[in-house]
Amino acid sequence: MSGEGLPVVSGDEAIKALRRIGYEVVRRKGSHRRLRHSTDLARRPVTVPDHRELKPGTLRAILRDTGLGIEEFKSLLKK
Repeated sequence: MSGEGLPVVSGDEAIKALRRIGYEVVRRKGSHRRLRHSTDLARRPVTVPDHRELKPGTLRAILRDTGLGIEEFKSLLKK
């Protein structure tokens, strides 16, 4: 059941989707990128690993921290 309904995405794909809603990369350390929302400081900053495929739990945590639902995230991937 873990990962059910979640798309399989890379770190780059996740970052591109998050940029569409106003997140920007503010720093990079090793294989991780830290993103912060450019205008809404109430949105939590998120760390996205620069991996070929994000694990379901990692993606779920990113979505939780950004306040995005699975379907909303999927629609951002398609743009």
